[in-house]
Amino acid sequence: MRHYEIVLLIHPDQSEQVPAMLERYKTLVTGAGGRVHRVEDWGRRQLAYLIQKLAKAHYLCLNIECGQETLNELETGFRFNDAVLRHLTIARDEAIATPSVMMKAVEREESRRAASAPAAAS
Repeated sequence: MRHYEIVLLIHPDQSEQVPAMLERYKTLVTGAGGRVHRVEDWGRRQLAYLIQKLAKAHYLCLNIECGQETLNELETGFRFNDAVLRHLTIARDEAIATPSVMMKAVEREESRRAASAPAAAS
């Protein structure tokens, strides 16, 4: 089995369905004997350019370990799911379980918002 990193851009109107989509993908990987090492929900972010006349998308990052058949099944599912705007799969040499640079930036942004919210309320 090989290690892969998958980044998904989900239609912003489908953000409520992201947990169900993640669960479906995790079940597919683990059901075929693979492992999910990391799941990151980066939230809704601005796109660098318009995709299907959309300026924002919901970003997800998955680090998985699976066989080629499972990966083909996942990518076919991405291709035929209208909610998935774009997907990118990268083969990795080893499992990555530490938070990504993007996730650290998201956490910093959320902590900055939480710190400024009480100050604004006073």
